[in-house]
Amino acid sequence: MTSTVGLLKQAEDLAPSNPKRAEELYKQILNSTVSTSNGSTVNIDKEQSLRDQESALIKLAELYRDQKDASGLAQVITLSRAFMSSTAKAKTAKLIRTLLNYFNSIPNSRQTQIDVLTDNIEWSKREKRIFLKHSLEIRLVSLQLEALQYKLALARIDALLTELKRLDDKMILTEVHLLESRVYRGIGNLSKAKAALTSARTAANSIYCPPHLQAALDLQSGVLHAEDKDYTTAYSYFYETFENMSSQDDPAALNALKYMLLCKVMLNMPEDVTSLLSIKLAVKYAQLREIESMRAIALAHQNRNLADFEKALRDYKHELSSDPTIRSHLAALYDTLLQQNLLRIVEPYSVVEIDYVAKQVGQGRQDVEAKLSQMILDKVFHGVLDQGRGCLIVFDEPEADNTYGAAIGTLGQVSKVVDSLYAKTIKIA
Repeated sequence: MTSTVGLLKQAEDLAPSNPKRAEELYKQILNSTVSTSNGSTVNIDKEQSLRDQESALIKLAELYRDQKDASGLAQVITLSRAFMSSTAKAKTAKLIRTLLNYFNSIPNSRQTQIDVLTDNIEWSKREKRIFLKHSLEIRLVSLQLEALQYKLALARIDALLTELKRLDDKMILTEVHLLESRVYRGIGNLSKAKAALTSARTAANSIYCPPHLQAALDLQSGVLHAEDKDYTTAYSYFYETFENMSSQDDPAALNALKYMLLCKVMLNMPEDVTSLLSIKLAVKYAQLREIESMRAIALAHQNRNLADFEKALRDYKHELSSDPTIRSHLAALYDTLLQQNLLRIVEPYSVVEIDYVAKQVGQGRQDVEAKLSQMILDKVFHGVLDQGRGCLIVFDEPEADNTYGAAIGTLGQVSKVVDSLYAKTIKIA
């Protein structure tokens, strides 16, 4: 029988030109055993065979990754269980993480990953591989969070926290509380998101917190401060995260930089965006499309130009709408910019046609009418919409009438005098 080493070399050589044949050879290695006449199974060199099987698993997974075959990769992970049963638990966890990471290069594979993880969590539970189970569950919650499956994610988190508190594993506890904070922020429950982040930091303070985990905690802190409109504090957290991740060449540093630029725009300091992108750590990201999108938004905001702002949103739709944090804050910024433009247009008039205002801001009449109505209710300016004539009537800001206030003040002073005189009368008596 051809040795597994020879088959492995042959499969590697064939992979670029004949992936189908290479796939067959890798599967042959994974199924290879040497049988004796009495029916027992013996391995001539067990250690070498295990090494070859591990290599075959990884190479086969790489083959499916390069072919963007998510279902094939899922089958490899299922096949790997037989191999994992004969290896150390720590090595098993590392191998399955490696195989799962290959999904990252396959588009539209999230649901396949969720199915694979669910299946392997059940397997690890049956095999009593608790550490592996927790590791897979954390990954599953991350995917459920991405898929906006908040209810499923919270149910999994609650079960995990119950187990982890009993085991007192602070590292994994920190990760799970961080995920919990992100899920609660996703459903808009900011008070619970903050409480979960506090729990994560408390757990992290009692252990050595790896740089990537510390950066993730700082990033979430920045996101929650930004939700509270405290963009100055949020910026400082994002800067810490950016420095930390950049020093490790972590791709996630790009997100932190985008959030830093967002904070500058939201603080009405869009002119700082250019100077920020000239610092040493940021230079290598400056020409990326994600950063170009934020630069376009900053320029539109600086010029108070609604048309340029909308153009940036269209031109960089994927970069600006795929991230919920960027998307929600830019929606608020767009609303503010629209309000400023409307005020600038109606300010010189006492009566102005709504159609004219809509044409000037480049918006639909119905949207402009709704926004003007909201601004009147919020007392941004004083006026009334005359829908019969299709116009806006703008009033001068009414002067405060302090007649009643002055009268009440006088009565108050008289009351004090009467009280004083009454007190003196009591003393004399």
